Amino acid sequence: MQKIKVLVVDDSVFMRKLISRLIAEDTALEVIGTARNGLEAVSMVRELKPDVVTLDIEMPEMNGLEALTIIMEHRPTPILMLSSLTQDGALATITALQNGAVDFISKPSGSVSFDLFKVKEELIFKIKQASQIPLRNLIVNNITVSKVDVGPKGNPQTGFSKKFDQILALGTSTGGPKALDTVITALPANFPYPLLVVQHMPPKFTKSLAERLNRLSRVRVVEAEDNQLVLGGTVYIAPGDYHMTVVQTNGEFRIRLHQEPQVQGHRPSVDVLFDSIAKCKSLKRHFILMTGMGSDGAKGMLAAKAAGAHSTIAESKETCIVYGMPRSAVELGCVDYTVPVHLITSKILEVTGVLKR
Repeated sequence: MQKIKVLVVDDSVFMRKLISRLIAEDTALEVIGTARNGLEAVSMVRELKPDVVTLDIEMPEMNGLEALTIIMEHRPTPILMLSSLTQDGALATITALQNGAVDFISKPSGSVSFDLFKVKEELIFKIKQASQIPLRNLIVNNITVSKVDVGPKGNPQTGFSKKFDQILALGTSTGGPKALDTVITALPANFPYPLLVVQHMPPKFTKSLAERLNRLSRVRVVEAEDNQLVLGGTVYIAPGDYHMTVVQTNGEFRIRLHQEPQVQGHRPSVDVLFDSIAKCKSLKRHFILMTGMGSDGAKGMLAAKAAGAHSTIAESKETCIVYGMPRSAVELGCVDYTVPVHLITSKILEVTGVLKR
């Protein structure tokens, strides 16, 4: 059986050796080269044609973000970012994920860490997962698509009403930051409904994700807070390590965050969010599943469908970085519409009636 070829990129000699050693402990993987900076990485990707690249962010001469852009333009390759858990590291990682990286590995104790052994299993698992991503999907996800245009940006204040008759819930995992960028930035400024999002991601990273999406979008995007009033025209990102639900009290809808046990290994869990939204029966409810490993959200979507969901949408295989969560829902027979990622916003605007057919 042919081994998965990995290129390791890091400016630290210690980290290059450690990461290479961890990877070499799995007989299915082979480190075919190491690079000290982005310039070397770009050259070695062209020369060695690795199956997967692990890429540090902060490096001299050319940093990881610059190298990522060049590699994805000239020789698209699955790239895993190595990220520190600082706020700056989280922001750079989100930028990388929205620019074509397929996933990331956290360095547990900052940029130079002897604790990287703790993430050995995650590192090996994600390398193997990344190696399975079809080249076509990598390329499709790095094409800049035109946004849905339903008119000029209006006064955002008109969209922030606590009176609305529809609500949307969306779940995603691996490949999600790029997919969310495509979908949320295409929503028009006058989009009048709340959208609640679970993206599998650690704390700090969800905050950076929300902040970046808010800068790029015409709707408001925030990291959700406990007891927060749900308003129209706003996207709420579940914070890492917290389940997100919605409750109705005195005619208002509020967010509830809690740390009950993980569901299928996840907190936040898409199933937990979907089950909560399904109970908001005074509203038209819409459910969306996009790229991601596993099956989180599929059972929740099935239950929501049985509870009278107005629409259920799944990202199609042709654009998913990992066709796991959407496929699980399709196999359960609870998906109304299966569409590529660049058409999901159009479908949202159609099913909510914002964009008339």
